[in-house]
Amino acid sequence: MKSGKPFDELQLIKKMAEGDMDSFDAIYWKYYKAVHGNILKLVQDNASAEDILQDVFLSLWENREKIDAARSLAGWLFVTSYNRSMTFLKRRLREKMTPVLHGEDSVEISIGQPLAEIRLKELEKAINNLSPQKQKVFYMCKLKGLSYDETADLMKISKHTVKEYLTAAFRSIKEQMMKSPSIGLLAWLFLKFY
Repeated sequence: MKSGKPFDELQLIKKMAEGDMDSFDAIYWKYYKAVHGNILKLVQDNASAEDILQDVFLSLWENREKIDAARSLAGWLFVTSYNRSMTFLKRRLREKMTPVLHGEDSVEISIGQPLAEIRLKELEKAINNLSPQKQKVFYMCKLKGLSYDETADLMKISKHTVKEYLTAAFRSIKEQMMKSPSIGLLAWLFLKFY
């Protein structure tokens, strides 16, 4: 908060719910640095962190009438920012992996962080080491978001085979990535969400 007034969160939330921009502004400045810092730790890119931060606070404003003043606003902000960051990272991973899984030879990686580039290349390498069928199942189920049934229909194989290929693909990718000395955020995300 920029002014020297005491911070009464409950009162500010109530006023914000009524459309008071000054209250929203006070909340924004109270939590800006902490929320931004947590987002930045996850996405490791300042421009993306700023975009996500603005999206989180826009969501707060849009949902201001639904916010429970008795619950922790900090908790809401951190959960929302975490979820938005994970969505961003998963989308970025899908975008980077799509050309690899379509068999394109040269893939440009522009994450911005050298270590993140190394991690992504390790993931690409692990996926490229899969058999063509397992790559296709992985791409359809995890990057395109198709169901087992949809994947089975498109590939003309059984749903059971899709599950077996996907399980084997995960096992293989996980084993290769765990051997890597630079296992980090991207590998953690892959292992956590897939």
